[in-house]
Amino acid sequence: MPTCFAAIETDNASKYLMQLCKHFAHKVDVDYDSAQARVEFPPGRCMMTAEGAILSFYCRSREEEGIAVMQHILSDHLTRFAWREEIAFDWDARFPEPLPEAVRLGFAES
Repeated sequence: MPTCFAAIETDNASKYLMQLCKHFAHKVDVDYDSAQARVEFPPGRCMMTAEGAILSFYCRSREEEGIAVMQHILSDHLTRFAWREEIAFDWDARFPEPLPEAVRLGFAES
C-alpha cells in the first residue's frame, strides 16, 4: 500500500492537530485527543501525532493518487491554519522506524 510521512516543526503541534481534526470532523470520521489522531479521508487513513514541537502525518492509501490527495489536503489546511508561521512540508514515501505505538495500532485496525 502506498504511504507518505511528514514531520512539521512548530511550537503549536498539539494546537494544530486538534484544529485540523475539529475541521475535518465536519466531513469525515475523526478520532483524536491532544497528542494523536486518526482521520478517515475518502482516499485513505491518516494518523497524526503531536510530540513536543513536532506534528507528524502518517498516511496510507490503496492508490498512489490517494496519497497525493491527502498530501494536498493536509498541506493546504495546515498552511492556512498556521499562517503566522512558515510551515515546510518534506513528504517522504516511507514511514520512519520505529512507528509510534498509536500509529502502529491505528493502521493495524484498518
